[in-house]
Amino acid sequence: MKNALVTGGSGGIGQAICIKLASVGFHVLVNYNKNEAGAKETLNAIMEAGNSGEVVRFDIGDKKSMNDFFDNWEKDHPDEYIDVLVNNAGKSADNLMIFMEDSEWESVININLNSFFYLTKLLLKDMLVNKHGRIINIVSLSGIKGMPGQTNYSAAKAGVIAATKALAQEVGKKRVTVNAVAPGYIRTKMTENLDEGLLKKFIPLNRFGLPEEVAEVVEFLSSDKSSYITGEVISVNGGIYT
Repeated sequence: MKNALVTGGSGGIGQAICIKLASVGFHVLVNYNKNEAGAKETLNAIMEAGNSGEVVRFDIGDKKSMNDFFDNWEKDHPDEYIDVLVNNAGKSADNLMIFMEDSEWESVININLNSFFYLTKLLLKDMLVNKHGRIINIVSLSGIKGMPGQTNYSAAKAGVIAATKALAQEVGKKRVTVNAVAPGYIRTKMTENLDEGLLKKFIPLNRFGLPEEVAEVVEFLSSDKSSYITGEVISVNGGIYT
């Protein structure tokens, strides 16, 4: 059984990704930092469907926390490796740049961009040695288009997009693919306070998306069906930026 690690698997898009990957045969490592109840809810959904998974806690904003997780996982699984990494967890702290605190900039860059580097680097060696791996980065419309009030978040996600394209060129010969998925407005707790009735007027498909619709794309990119796709950004946004 192949292993897939999904950061931020405790709710929303992350939960849908975990459940989908487990349904196609992956043993899913459901990562969380603070939302233990949400992570257990995800795992329960996986187990109730007769699939395989476990909950793993570490802070993607803390390099030591990630290192400790990986060291312990390697010791417990000496003959295995993590085949699929989904860098899903993220953070926003919206503000106009003129009012933005240094901490709002630094924390968003750290959680969204620095974590991509530190965690991906930890798992990359085993993928290269085994000549197989899938790295899937959940980015955002903000990283493609840029959004006012989100200079920090837009910069971080744009950085991940550029890193996705660069890393894909570095590791392709070892049959490791690196792609990104850029959701638009998706119905989650993060968007529940937004006015869907107003915003959907700007979306050609005239509605918000569902977490499961993002998960379907992630599952495709994790599979052999996407073996000739790398360095790409696939938008799941209802056509909002066309």
